[in-house]
Amino acid sequence: MAVLNDEQTMLRDMAREWADNEAPVTAFRRMRDAAPAEGFDADSWAAIGQMGWAGVVIPEEHGGSAFGYLSLGLVLEQLGRNLTASPLAATAAASTAIALGDNDAAKSEWLPKIAAGEVVATLAIDEGPVHDPAKLATSVSGGTLTGTKQFVAEGDSAQLFVVSAADGLYLVSGDAGVERSPRHMADSRSHAQVSFDGAKAEKLGGTELTAKVVDRATAALCAEMLGMAEQAFAVTNDYLKVRVQFGQPLSTFQALQHRMAKMFTELELARSAVEGALEAIDAGRSDVDQAVSLAKAIMGDTLHLVSREMVQLHGGIGMTDEHDAGFYLKRAYVLETMWGNAAYHRERFAQLNGY
Repeated sequence: MAVLNDEQTMLRDMAREWADNEAPVTAFRRMRDAAPAEGFDADSWAAIGQMGWAGVVIPEEHGGSAFGYLSLGLVLEQLGRNLTASPLAATAAASTAIALGDNDAAKSEWLPKIAAGEVVATLAIDEGPVHDPAKLATSVSGGTLTGTKQFVAEGDSAQLFVVSAADGLYLVSGDAGVERSPRHMADSRSHAQVSFDGAKAEKLGGTELTAKVVDRATAALCAEMLGMAEQAFAVTNDYLKVRVQFGQPLSTFQALQHRMAKMFTELELARSAVEGALEAIDAGRSDVDQAVSLAKAIMGDTLHLVSREMVQLHGGIGMTDEHDAGFYLKRAYVLETMWGNAAYHRERFAQLNGY
């Protein structure tokens, strides 16, 4: 496990307390039932902006706190526990692209607004049904960008897009030349097909920047997945202690103890991998790409296991919409594939190591 400093410990505890008190799973259920066009809770996002979490990875000179990716991961983990619907992960990844890019004017214009929670930003990378950043048809000519991106997280409401083309990343404002088509997914969150038709684009950086930003977006996603898996395990563990069958709690059955023990050990391994990837980013290590692929592969397998065991071990009630288990299962389905599934990242990890 990562060793946290005092500021990180306070940030984690604050995020946990806020998520439990202000954004429990019941809040996600209300959002799901209300089905707002933006696909997230606007009040929660406003609160996140006021608390400064939108600026955790933004440099101080542009209104952020520069706490780093491990700190961002701590917040996303706590929000993930309760399935809090917010655009924090997508916006943080987009702000990273701007901060690491070469466009100083874009930094001055957009980063303070993002840090204040005034702007929702997102990455628009993939053009097919699965993650493959190498297959890009998006083109830029004369300062305008044309192309179509699939399954863009927070694409329904984002005011700012960081868009990948064959020669790197571009910044596109979400007004003229942008058409959004909602994609209704199992997790009841925002995923849109976004088409750019001659949209004004500003260059941020080349293909190396694209790779760095996608790795950071993947690591942030892993932190949310970790929080989901931890909570799914905790809820299931508590249930087995109180559910009685054949005159005794389910937790006394050895077969179920074995299943819970396996999940516990897999969760510990996943935490180590995820925090290792976040620390690698903050340290500027040369093996960030390997650490991120290792984390996503392990975290994808672990969340797959825990979310499905949550449904199975709750029995009949776990199959109903009245219980929260289905929310974790559905969100897990989406996150397992976002930025590449476990198989993709195992293959990538092998290639990065020369195999």
